[in-house]
Amino acid sequence: MRLLQINVTANWGSTGKIAEQIGRLAVRQGWESYIAYGRGNPESDSNLIRIGSDWDMRFHGLQTRLFDNHGHASRGATKALIHKIEQIMPDVIHLHNIHGYYLNYPLLFDFLKSWSGPIVWTLHDCWAFTGHCAYYDYVQCDCWQSACRRCPQQGSYPASFLVDRSYQNYIDKRASFQGVRNVTLVPVSNWLKEELRHSFLESYPAVTIHNGVNIDVFKPSSKGKDIRHIIGVASIWETRKGLSEFVKLREVLPEEYEITLVGLSACQIKKLPPGIKGITRTENVGKLVDLYSRASVFVNPTLEDNFPTTNIEALACGTPVVTYLTGGSPESIDADTGIVVEKGNIGELANAIESICASSHFSSEACRRRAEIEFDQNACFQKYIDLYDKMCFNTIKRGNISSHINF
Repeated sequence: MRLLQINVTANWGSTGKIAEQIGRLAVRQGWESYIAYGRGNPESDSNLIRIGSDWDMRFHGLQTRLFDNHGHASRGATKALIHKIEQIMPDVIHLHNIHGYYLNYPLLFDFLKSWSGPIVWTLHDCWAFTGHCAYYDYVQCDCWQSACRRCPQQGSYPASFLVDRSYQNYIDKRASFQGVRNVTLVPVSNWLKEELRHSFLESYPAVTIHNGVNIDVFKPSSKGKDIRHIIGVASIWETRKGLSEFVKLREVLPEEYEITLVGLSACQIKKLPPGIKGITRTENVGKLVDLYSRASVFVNPTLEDNFPTTNIEALACGTPVVTYLTGGSPESIDADTGIVVEKGNIGELANAIESICASSHFSSEACRRRAEIEFDQNACFQKYIDLYDKMCFNTIKRGNISSHINF
């Protein structure tokens, strides 16, 4: 059995690491695994296929910046990918992020509409059913439910500086993404699954599979907790991740509470107010685990999100979570492992932090136990292998899969 995953990265960044772990799990169960990716120079246990080149990505980025036609460049790179798929003849094609300046989605989906095998599409954000943006909560836009136009986030990823093509992008995506046979959507949160019901992708079957983490790596360290120590973590502290919320929080929390933010740029660190310690992004997982473990509470005041992996990394390290009621972020915790606060309510955010620090109810043991039961990556990603098997079996029953498959 052959698996081909397509993602903007391989074994790098959150989605690239997810694809890598799924590939490793598939290989352990006898699959032959391929990952086609757009950027970076990764190492992988899967067979890697580079889509395009650095020059092609830069040109795609220029097309996006000038004409707001993200996903319409990279024609040659996508044709080469399609040729490679025809050579490999995978039993399952698994899409992840098909945006990111590396792929021409109309060409790819024209091909997929003629493909007889199973297709799984994991949705890590909302880009697939909007005319431009990857998220829309922050600006409270619901145009994607009918037809995007006059995009309020034209300057956000994938940013366009001159043209607003959001209406035509919406029409193009709807035409490309509808009508694909034998596809199952996998939103990584129940929140996103509900959003899909209001989009032009509503007719496809959808099953939620939450992301998982390596609980053998993310686990409580032996150094114990620092009393009244708050930590926030993001790979990129853009506006939607809530950096400004921490600045407001610092103003209302008592001075004895320490705040440490991980993943900031050097420029962002220079602008922090007194009482907030900034740390640049670290690839040292051991250091990150230690930071999670020593904190009394992990705070995630995200303003728009799907299912933040940082929440479950913190839980696995035995640290309770306070999060805004944003997207699928609350789905990571329960009444014993964290508190959900209405978005933007800084007073309640501070109260929740103080409540956790003053209470023995939100124990490290309860947080760790929830991570072990719900978010062990092996159990989470096994659901993908089970889905592959089920879809392949059903496809064989219908008699429309490639003849090279055998069990």
